[in-house]
Amino acid sequence: MAEGAELVVDGREHVPDGAGFFMGATIFDRVTPKMTIYRDEIFGPVLSIVRAPDLDAAIAFVNANRYGNGVAVFTRSGGAAREFVARVNIGMVGVNVPIPVPMAFHSFGGWKESMFGDRAVYGTEGVQFYTRLKTVTSRWPAGESLASNAFAMPTH
Repeated sequence: MAEGAELVVDGREHVPDGAGFFMGATIFDRVTPKMTIYRDEIFGPVLSIVRAPDLDAAIAFVNANRYGNGVAVFTRSGGAAREFVARVNIGMVGVNVPIPVPMAFHSFGGWKESMFGDRAVYGTEGVQFYTRLKTVTSRWPAGESLASNAFAMPTH
């Protein structure tokens, strides 16, 4: 707020049911890439709204950030949404959804400095984590029969 972001929903006023320390959903609007709230990765129920003048600027904002956990774009243009999804370097991307985590039981699948460990949990890396990989190297030269097997390493 001191840097100019507009506090739209204040989660500090949330009163939890029961014991513990909780913060309610918090939304900041008019966030810019120069603000601390944009530069630092914040976990918790905090949403920062960054307004971009055009699609290229939105993609540049996202890709210039050192973190890559999640991002969402809100648009009425399917073409702009496809372009955004294809060009951003982020682990979880939402289109017209505020939180891009597909299911509650999935953990974070961030990229860049948002990633923890050496594997992501989504897509092929998640499958590979639970899979024993098998690599097959084979050679089937055209015009040779089984009777003319060669036991030399092919060099070209």
